[in-house]
Amino acid sequence: MRGLEGKRVLITGGASGIGAATAARFLEEGSAVCVLDRDATGRQQIREKLPDLAGTVAADVSNLKQVEAAFDDALRIMGGVDVLINNAGISIRHDFLKITPEEWDKVIAVNLTGVFYMAQTAARHMWERASGVILQTASTNGFVGQPYYADYNATKAGVIELTRTMALELAPKVRVCAVAPGYVLTPMQRAEYTDAMLDEVNRKIPLRRHARPEEIAALFAFLASDDAAYITGQVYTIDGAETAGGLASR
Repeated sequence: MRGLEGKRVLITGGASGIGAATAARFLEEGSAVCVLDRDATGRQQIREKLPDLAGTVAADVSNLKQVEAAFDDALRIMGGVDVLINNAGISIRHDFLKITPEEWDKVIAVNLTGVFYMAQTAARHMWERASGVILQTASTNGFVGQPYYADYNATKAGVIELTRTMALELAPKVRVCAVAPGYVLTPMQRAEYTDAMLDEVNRKIPLRRHARPEEIAALFAFLASDDAAYITGQVYTIDGAETAGGLASR
């Protein structure tokens, strides 16, 4: 991709899954990459897996003070942040009627409030420099109803509208887009789905498989590059045509 050589990239939730694959892809593109993750073991493992990382920083994205401190650490490590991949998120598979207030608050805090905290912190830095790209991980769950994920779905719909509004307010200095994956074979997905459940899902997807994290990372790389310089305010679905049709197509 054009223009990624030397770019300074901060990736939240970067120690595993889509975040880790995205870190690897930007390193391949010649970018400087810093991973933000709250899990100490995960940070150690990603440093071992990707020794060319500029560094790792610790934060729970739902805590504003930790976000601001971690962003300052990233600035010290890389000298600036040109691209934010706002990817940290959690999900809990449970019936709507059984969601507890504590579970609701936890998912909202990480998936929506945490995205807002990271986006606003990065945007203030980028606005002063009159340049930057913020890319956020949404989901097809933000477009369509999915049973057992009411809280998660609500947060991803929120991320989509946050992205569009940010793009309007931050133009022309900062570009903002979101990527909305469908089913991706990540450790989080593996933890929630049995092999039989994965097979059932694959049969419903026109391409007959889950996405690989590296495929989501490739879209992030394109959107951050100079090849996407006129793209902002958009949400890009990457789901193997899962949501292309209605009930008749399933």
